[in-house]
Amino acid sequence: MAQSCIRRVVFNQKGGVGKTSVTCNLAASFAAAGKKTLVIDLDAQANSSHYLLCEGAVGGKTVTDFFESTLLTLGATLKIFGQPLADCLYRTDFPNLWVLPADARLAEIQPKLESRYKIFKLSQALDSLIESQKFDAVFIDTPPSLNFYSMSALMASDRVLVPFDCDAFSASAVEQVGEIVKEVAMDHRPSLVIEGIIINHFQAQANHHKGAIEAIARLGYPLLTPYLSPSVVMRESHAARVPLVFYKPSHKLAVEFTQLAAQLRLSKTTKRSPAAAAKPRQKSCAGKPTESLPR
Repeated sequence: MAQSCIRRVVFNQKGGVGKTSVTCNLAASFAAAGKKTLVIDLDAQANSSHYLLCEGAVGGKTVTDFFESTLLTLGATLKIFGQPLADCLYRTDFPNLWVLPADARLAEIQPKLESRYKIFKLSQALDSLIESQKFDAVFIDTPPSLNFYSMSALMASDRVLVPFDCDAFSASAVEQVGEIVKEVAMDHRPSLVIEGIIINHFQAQANHHKGAIEAIARLGYPLLTPYLSPSVVMRESHAARVPLVFYKPSHKLAVEFTQLAAQLRLSKTTKRSPAAAAKPRQKSCAGKPTESLPR
């Protein structure tokens, strides 16, 4: 695995916190800064795929085909080689930005993947993909639940980014994420840490937002800055299928994403204690499957 490539998963079991918007816009900000960046969509709703690829672009294999191939066998014991992740890779219309798209079939094959214990397959395949394609950064979008795909993402990642939307139930959701990360780090993935909490939809004049952020601060997790402002331009960006940094780069929210991404790019790859880190102490349609990808 390329040592300089940090693999980040955007994860929160609570829905509606902006996981897809955060994943895609941070990835786009990395790409705009000249970093070869990959987005992996592990949500059966495929929102990241729809956001970053033009309509009709996904006409070939998806990450579902990769997972499905891990279930195939010949005879009783002889396993055939799985579908390489590179065969499911799509180039977006945006410079330096690539996607492993999802589709609705992910939900259909999940029980089989769980029963056959395929939880490490993504991590193993991602090691090879990063090495061969020389990605500088990876961002993984996850479903709003702790299931096979979110666990696969945690097993394949170095850092966890937790979107936080400042409502009354968000603090307990972050605590739950912390416990999950701690367990995965101690049992399977020693490098995995919570890199920070991303404050989303922040309204500076709302007292309940300030109170919610104070509750998170008391948990001891890093609060990443700048906080992200609410804006209808995000919905416009979704509809246009263009991340904010490319859609309206001078907009306040686009600038916030750019600044946040710049902070993340400065992050060191040094490992911390899992226990200490995971638990506080108090367009043209260029999106086509690629046969021979440039490094």
